[in-house]
Amino acid sequence: MAIITACVHRSVKTVLLLLSVFLLSEALPAYWLPGNYANTTSDALRFLSDYNSTAEEVFFKSVLASWNYNTNLTDHNSKLQVAASLVDQEFSEVWALKAKQVFSKDVLNSLSEKDRTLLKDVKLLGTANLPQAEREEYNTLLTIMDRIYSTSKVYPLPNVSWSLESDLSEILANSRSYKKLLFAWEGWHNAAGVPIKQHYPRFVELSNKAARGDGFEDTGAYWRSWYETATFREDLERLYKTIEPLYLNLHAFMRRKLYNFYGPKYINLKGPIPAHLLGNMWAQSWSNIYNMMIPFPGKPSLDVTGEMVRQGYNATRMFRLAEEFFTSLGLKEMPSEFWEKSMLVKPADREVVCHASAWDFYNRKDFRIKQCTTVTMDDLFTIHHEMGHIQYFLQYKDQPVGYRGGANPAFHEAIGDVMSLSVSTPKHLHEINLVESVTSDIETDLNFLLKTALDKIAFLPFGYLVDLWRWGVFSGSTPPEEYNSAWWQLRTKYQGICPPIRRTEEHFDPGAKFHIPDNTPYIRYFISYILQFQLHEKLCQAANQTGPLHTCDIYRSTEAGAILKKVMEAGSSKPWPEVLQEAIGTREITATSLTKYFEPIIKWLEEQNVNETLGWPELSWVPPIPEGYPEDVLAEIKASAA
Repeated sequence: MAIITACVHRSVKTVLLLLSVFLLSEALPAYWLPGNYANTTSDALRFLSDYNSTAEEVFFKSVLASWNYNTNLTDHNSKLQVAASLVDQEFSEVWALKAKQVFSKDVLNSLSEKDRTLLKDVKLLGTANLPQAEREEYNTLLTIMDRIYSTSKVYPLPNVSWSLESDLSEILANSRSYKKLLFAWEGWHNAAGVPIKQHYPRFVELSNKAARGDGFEDTGAYWRSWYETATFREDLERLYKTIEPLYLNLHAFMRRKLYNFYGPKYINLKGPIPAHLLGNMWAQSWSNIYNMMIPFPGKPSLDVTGEMVRQGYNATRMFRLAEEFFTSLGLKEMPSEFWEKSMLVKPADREVVCHASAWDFYNRKDFRIKQCTTVTMDDLFTIHHEMGHIQYFLQYKDQPVGYRGGANPAFHEAIGDVMSLSVSTPKHLHEINLVESVTSDIETDLNFLLKTALDKIAFLPFGYLVDLWRWGVFSGSTPPEEYNSAWWQLRTKYQGICPPIRRTEEHFDPGAKFHIPDNTPYIRYFISYILQFQLHEKLCQAANQTGPLHTCDIYRSTEAGAILKKVMEAGSSKPWPEVLQEAIGTREITATSLTKYFEPIIKWLEEQNVNETLGWPELSWVPPIPEGYPEDVLAEIKASAA
């Protein structure tokens, strides 16, 4: 494939970066070191208080260095970020060692359960378990992988470059040319994934070594421990099985529509779907091709992107609109630092990490979002999601540092998405003047529910499999020479998709997804996509909403806001089943509310699929390479650039 890439000898670059980081590294200042403590309950409490106030300072510096790098991808900022991470890890090491040396099991047992948990967590060293040289190597590898991903581009011609956030995502969303979609998909997976592959096995090795230092079998076991459930993996599989029939019906419907458009050459009605045809680089959301399958096209459009543009929306107005939704529930405004210091649009003068994210600077006043916002309906929902994180930060900011997190990681992801379930309703879009009138009939409802299902249900198998793959990598059951084949086995097994062109172990397609090089756990998203519907149903009851669940809008309900406030204020200071019980009256995460929400579209899909094959029994099928590929695409690009 004729894609031009800039190559450097990455092993040399790693050594040079490590050397420069070493020169920048500083010893931990004396005022950040632990003092002297006796083996008593009172001194254990004093230790926790001192740790908390010091951690706020250390973590602020570390997060600030990371922010500066993510919003300005330079070699200098990269070195400063790694150096700050090393200081952070040295801080963790010296305080953990002090706790282990001073406080006996008897003193630990004399503490309250909350304080005992905090002290146990201080003793977890994480990456600080590694010797200094390996610690530096770990941080450097993580920074290099992040940078490769964030600066990768596809070069179809020497003077033409396509970035992911604007060009490639736009092509995947809007082009219906089989060849151009293939060119964009293959180009990104090669440009972003392949260079990361050589770094990833060593990163896994170091990450596992750090986890084992804290008594975990591997990094995957450490991540799973956050959910405090002995049968976590089995519970997840059972949960997935409950939603699998929904996905199979959506998949069969989508496959038939693609078959009608692309024909039998490229779509097998008993096989997986080629991964590049679903409107998204990772086939995790299908709503971008909703216009190919609108059940009742005569009904008003549910995509308000055009209306937002017509009304002159910009990023700030979109963020203010989201803030007003939260405050209408009786929740907090964004602090002044948020508006002064967030990066809400992509700067024109520098490379940045565009992947949207929310940031807690640990000083109880500085909270920011980094997002390359465009004026679209999808980005409006993303803003609500990210602002949900900020609202969570604001609500638990006065908890000890060790409890500043979600009840489990999925809670943090679910809060903003719960807002989007209301914001996306025709009722709410009319309320904020983005649709002219509200039509209430079964056909409009089915249009709305299908579009929503193309985001929410389509995501579930991908949300599940990413960490299934990574847990296999961390455990060693998936060795480096099987990284890519194992990835595609899972994607075919769960998603029912296949690579649109031959992929080998020379490729590293997992690395073309942000959360892999960034080392962000992913199972939280799978759980949150189910949990959010449980929360939504309870909030709708509190808001005294009547009618079908999918029509509920909790806007301006302070009763619903009070439930959310209680969940968020607790942070991670209570076991998550306890938080869930207090919020919605159950200790279990189930798909009952999700099924209830989508019930009308599920029945409709079952009717449409009466003669369809559910699943992909011909799972080894792959599409042929189109004739004239990639020359036809290159000729078209060259002509348009002339």
